[in-house]
Formats: sequence, structure tokens, C-alpha cells
Amino acid sequence: MKNMQETKERICAFYASDYHFEMMSLPYINKKIENKEEIIILTENNLEKTIQTFLSKTNLNEEKKKEILKLNWNNNNEEKIKTIKQKIDKEMTIFIKGQENYIQKMNKKIEQLNLEKNQIKIIDCYAMDEIGESMDEVMDQYNKVLRTTGEKER
Repeated sequence: MKNMQETKERICAFYASDYHFEMMSLPYINKKIENKEEIIILTENNLEKTIQTFLSKTNLNEEKKKEILKLNWNNNNEEKIKTIKQKIDKEMTIFIKGQENYIQKMNKKIEQLNLEKNQIKIIDCYAMDEIGESMDEVMDQYNKVLRTTGEKER
């Protein structure tokens, strides 16, 4: 967002439901896992049950499903912020999923960690029912949008 430091790559995404978020982000997450990259999912609500249900309906092999489940889909965000701080020297992608005020709060916490440029990619994931008709205004704050097919320039 414009009020955040310009040291991090910032991407936005929009979802209609928890399942939609998981379906949209899964190809991207899968690619990051294949590249052995660190992924953190900060979420306002617990996604553990929905991701298990979602994965049970996919054709991914069991090993892939286990890797995806290891990402910690719970909403234990303070623990995850500590993990980010501990892995400060690694490149990572952080999904922040929730209402707009939650996204701003988590971004502020991450910004306070003073991570180096290019170490972190933040994907702010907004609930479409909250954003509604202001989606274009939100998108104007970002250079890229995450879609099922990957990152797309605005």
C-alpha cells in the first residue's frame, strides 16, 4: 500500500470465500513449495478445516498435500510473526488474508521487523464482500494482482 515502505514487493488478491482463497492461491503456493521457498499465511480466521476439505477434493498426490498442510493454516498470527523474525535472512512470501483493517495491522507488524529489500513478498488478500465497489481503488495501491494463473502486472 502507498503508506508502507517501498522496500517490499506488494501484490493484492481478492477472494469470495475461504475456499476461493485456497483455490486461487494453491497453484502459486505449490510453485513456491517446489522452489523450496518459505511461505507464511497470516489469516484472520482459522483455515485448517477448509484447506483439508479443499485438498481432499484435488488431484494432488498425498506428499504434495502434506507439504501444503505443513504451512500452518491456523490464525495463530503472533507465532507466525515470530517465525518471520527468526527467518529474517530467508526470502519468503507472506499471504495476509482478511478484512482491510486486519491487513493493515499485519502489514504494520511486518514493517516493524525492518526486513531487507527483496527478502519478502507480501500478498494482501481482500474479502470481495468488504471491498465491494472500491476494488479499483484498492488495486491502484499495488503494482501486481495475484490470480489463479499467477502474478499479473496492473
